[in-house]
Amino acid sequence: MPERINVLVLFGPTAGGKTRVLEELFAENSVCRAEIVSADSMQVYKGMDIGTAKPSVGLQERLPHHLIDIRMPDQCYNAGDFVDCTDKAIARIAGRSALPVVSGGTGFYLKNFIMGLPEAPPSDEGVRNALKAEARERGIETLAKELAACDPVSAARIHINDEYRLLRALEVFRLTGAPLSSFSMNAGTPRDKYRLLILALMRPREDLYRRINERCSLMFKDGLADEVRSLVSSGYGPAVPGMRAIGYREFFDEHGAIRTDTGAVEALVAQHSRNYAKRQMTYFASIPNTVWIRTDEETSIEHIQALLDAWRNNRRPARS
Repeated sequence: MPERINVLVLFGPTAGGKTRVLEELFAENSVCRAEIVSADSMQVYKGMDIGTAKPSVGLQERLPHHLIDIRMPDQCYNAGDFVDCTDKAIARIAGRSALPVVSGGTGFYLKNFIMGLPEAPPSDEGVRNALKAEARERGIETLAKELAACDPVSAARIHINDEYRLLRALEVFRLTGAPLSSFSMNAGTPRDKYRLLILALMRPREDLYRRINERCSLMFKDGLADEVRSLVSSGYGPAVPGMRAIGYREFFDEHGAIRTDTGAVEALVAQHSRNYAKRQMTYFASIPNTVWIRTDEETSIEHIQALLDAWRNNRRPARS
């Protein structure tokens, strides 16, 4: 059996401080040479920089990042794409004798990377295209109700704005007559090709919500509204995959027109971001073998470094 590749997985909710931790560990203190694989479903899109909180160009120059700016906003990107791209990136990084670090906040992607992709039927282009047409004609809300009737377990897991996963669940039911939730999802143990250290950042809710509000305010000061207008002028409307992200979809009203009340849009972005952070923390709890790190403590970086050093040297970390 080939030797397993060491991979650090670091995740946490939006505005939870992941980028700063990575910068301090690997760009400033350089505890070891590392490269980051982004586990963010929206940072893959070109031209969507402010609203997705991409790491700065300066940081990317000091600390290489992968899976950023690899799709146009009208292109699809899913968990299967992520796992495939991540596996390939890790192989290249390890080949350069650097530490692969998979980091982001898209829990569904992270869990599929750690545990393996679900064993469900392959996609059928005809069924998928028919479902997309139905979504346009009947509305996604109608399809969400249909999913709730035929697969209530999947319906409870999938947010109505996650059109890809919603249509996928209906596609499986129409192909097989069985709910997606009846298929074997992830294996009970992590994939054996990697030796993982899985760390998650957590903050008190009040602190996290304050940081989210501050980030949203800064995004608008940095020109988020202009970024959205530029995307629209390039032909990207509210229906394309990238523009359904939080920070972008709030700019459109129910008719697809741009909202002019920027203050109201900012309040919506902040509210939706806080709601998303709550859902993230709930989902993260389902990822096994996770070590949780409180980032409101001054010793968090030192603690993470100690865990990392002990793991890389294959020894038990000292008790704090």
